[in-house]
Amino acid sequence: MLMDVRTLKELADVDICTVSKESLVDIRDVKIDGSKARNERISDYIRQIKNPYCVQCNGIIVKMNFSQSGGTLEEKLADYFRSV
Repeated sequence: MLMDVRTLKELADVDICTVSKESLVDIRDVKIDGSKARNERISDYIRQIKNPYCVQCNGIIVKMNFSQSGGTLEEKLADYFRSV
């Protein structure tokens, strides 16, 4: 499933203060087949999650932002914990 730039921008702009929790997919319900190719796993994730920027987890709304600066999540977390 491919999304155009306008759709992605609209999804990224969702306001967590006004979004309906019921309209969001619970991340715990997303199942990814690790045996599939990377592009297929990404496509499966987006198809299931519907909005890659805003999900819920155990009833809590979670908003995600993605950085163009590089580095993996693991690297960013390690840097953060070394700094505190």
